[in-house]
Amino acid sequence: MQTDTMGVLLLDNEFNQYWIKLSSQEKESLLTVARHFVELKEENGPVSVEEYNREIDEEMSRMDKGEFIPHEEVVKASQSWLNGK
Repeated sequence: MQTDTMGVLLLDNEFNQYWIKLSSQEKESLLTVARHFVELKEENGPVSVEEYNREIDEEMSRMDKGEFIPHEEVVKASQSWLNGK
């Protein structure tokens, strides 16, 4: 238990070192992501191994059918997000 607490404190410290270097817009973006993670946890509760594996199988099936966005397109789109365009 002590090790877990130390690990969390180290993570918090590292996070804070990066946090203070971010702009307000960047902080707002990260805060939105953090809220989303918490909301998902609260809505769904912990995911079982079976559920996790089922979701992976479903996504692999979608990929086999060609239902995905190629990495190159995601990179191209994300560059416009970062540049505000």
